[in-house]
Amino acid sequence: MTQDRALHTTGEGLRIVSEPLPGVRSVALGVWIGVGSRFERADEGGISHFIEHLLFKGTDRFSAAGIAEAFDAIGGEVNAATGRDHTVVYTRVLDEHLEQAFDVIADMFQRPVFRELEQERQVILEEILMYEDDPGDQVHDLISEAVFPDQPLGRPVIGTSEVIGALPEDHIRAFHAGHYTAGNVVVAASGSITQDVLVDLSQRYLGGLGAGPAHQVAPAAPAAPRLVARAKPVEQYHLALGGPGLDRSDDRRHAMGVLDVILGGSMSSRLFQEIREKRGLAYSVGTYSVGFSDSGQVGVYLGTREDNLSEAAQIIGRELTRMGEEPVPEAELARAREHLKGRLVLGLESPSTRMHRIGRAVLGGTELLDVDEVIARIDAVTADDVAALAREFWDPSRLSVAAIGPATDPVRRAATHLAPDLVEAA
Repeated sequence: MTQDRALHTTGEGLRIVSEPLPGVRSVALGVWIGVGSRFERADEGGISHFIEHLLFKGTDRFSAAGIAEAFDAIGGEVNAATGRDHTVVYTRVLDEHLEQAFDVIADMFQRPVFRELEQERQVILEEILMYEDDPGDQVHDLISEAVFPDQPLGRPVIGTSEVIGALPEDHIRAFHAGHYTAGNVVVAASGSITQDVLVDLSQRYLGGLGAGPAHQVAPAAPAAPRLVARAKPVEQYHLALGGPGLDRSDDRRHAMGVLDVILGGSMSSRLFQEIREKRGLAYSVGTYSVGFSDSGQVGVYLGTREDNLSEAAQIIGRELTRMGEEPVPEAELARAREHLKGRLVLGLESPSTRMHRIGRAVLGGTELLDVDEVIARIDAVTADDVAALAREFWDPSRLSVAAIGPATDPVRRAATHLAPDLVEAA
């Protein structure tokens, strides 16, 4: 399976990438900006997410209601998202309506008037309160804080009430002007599209972007393993393990994907079967691996009652250790490889999935492989590859532990089954 993918860079540095998908009538379009929480100082944490919200509040040409009506009138979808290293505004529309959609998104992106700023500030403060009421979500940021303390990668994308409540309008405007520049932007599209059409639309509607360069960030510096425990009046204990992982261009990333499927990334995974299916110790348990330009993070998540916490932690520690010590049986390895390939190929039947894949890869400078090449690399993963990664990145004694629960003592007891010598953070 190959793609007629094309990439063009304008003289101002704007990157334009397309990947046609025959047999569809829709186009998925995304405007990607190389800015997220990694690019923020502590006193502006959450500003990228705040600006993402404000893009939808209107321009001189379109009010907030006008933006919604413009997409409703063509049956399109429009949304946005902010991560640690990117912000994206994206849409999916019929091919005949692509220019109309591009016009609106380009205006939102370049010329927001930041109207209703104080009202939207209150919306985000409510969103932060909702986030703080969800320990299953919050514990993921807590483990990132443990792995990358006092660094942007360790701070929540959404920011804090203290910072968001105090951000002045002129700072918000300056941040937008400094980061939403041609060299920091990628236009990506997939579906019923050609590169010539996409380049023409990009140059016509985004030609006014300033020619600023792509922005750089300070290198990530993972810390020694730590224990971070927070008491909160909740029903369950939400436990996360985490440590540094592979950067997104590492040649071993496909082997890490196979390892993740085996360990906790699927219904037949070891942790899901041992903790949920065989013993009923938790409803939710799983693993993940995420890559950034210069670093990465691996993680395990578990939500359970106090009575089950120590036993579940023992099982996690045992299975993590076993991944590095015992070769994965060939049948289990083959099942994981096929699972990963199936998810990849099925996902690429969607223009939106393809657009996100190529947009994020070009924005981050990641090697962009054809699907056949990705499949070949997955097929080449061996049991030795998986074991080596498990020893390097998933050894429980090298992982930090973070937890939110009704009390902290049960967390400390459970952590001894994972890494007895963990130092507790203040």
